[in-house]
Amino acid sequence: MGRLDGLVWHKDLGSHAYGEFSMAVIQANRMCEDYSQLESGPLSSFISVYDGHAGSEASKFVSHNLFFNLKNIVSERREVSESVLKKAFSATEEDFLSLVKKQWMNNPQIASVGTCCLAGVLHDGVLFVANAGDSRAVLGRVERGSKRASAVQLSNEHNVNIASVREELYALHPDDSQVVIMKHKCWRVRGLIQGIAKRLLKAALHEAAKKREMRYADLKKIDPGVRRHFHDDITLIIVFIDSHLVSKSPLPPYSIKGGVFPR
Repeated sequence: MGRLDGLVWHKDLGSHAYGEFSMAVIQANRMCEDYSQLESGPLSSFISVYDGHAGSEASKFVSHNLFFNLKNIVSERREVSESVLKKAFSATEEDFLSLVKKQWMNNPQIASVGTCCLAGVLHDGVLFVANAGDSRAVLGRVERGSKRASAVQLSNEHNVNIASVREELYALHPDDSQVVIMKHKCWRVRGLIQGIAKRLLKAALHEAAKKREMRYADLKKIDPGVRRHFHDDITLIIVFIDSHLVSKSPLPPYSIKGGVFPR
């Protein structure tokens, strides 16, 4: 399904309902906190990235439950829509909170973990994007007659470095003036913290090395855990959408989960 080369897991090329894709994940934490997946059927594709914080429990839970909840809601409503995606996100969050309430006495750590969640659904030629957290979906579009691609941001970050998000959290927690704190010059929620994909991942690592004024070759030698001081776990999924495939014969179902590291 994918290959593990040291700290990098990658799937260089695969097919989905509307085209092709590649995936790449690099581990920086002692245990990789990221999960990701692509689920493709005859008429739809589901693509998602879950950026875990303070542990992998939340991102793992969402990777096992969000798509399941989405399928159930789509079956009930007989449609794919913005409201269906919102309901799937809410249902998954409620399921995880219920798990935390059951387990936190014996496993206090689970009360401090969290995850960002970025999901895209391609259905009937329409792309739906939903985001909770600071991951980002970007559309690369090539105009007819041009050889250069332009980048179009499809999602807005939900990050406490944005003033409006901090205000929203203060309003949700009126009795906790310290729900958001400044740490290391960044705002944080208290207690949390062949493939094109592979090439982009390498570019991100070069940038991380440059910021630390070190060589990329030296960065590659740093062990997980220590490496977290230089960059976070990074997950990329590149999806090519071919409009000509919308009317062609459907592909068989396909499922892949990214970042298969020892955990």
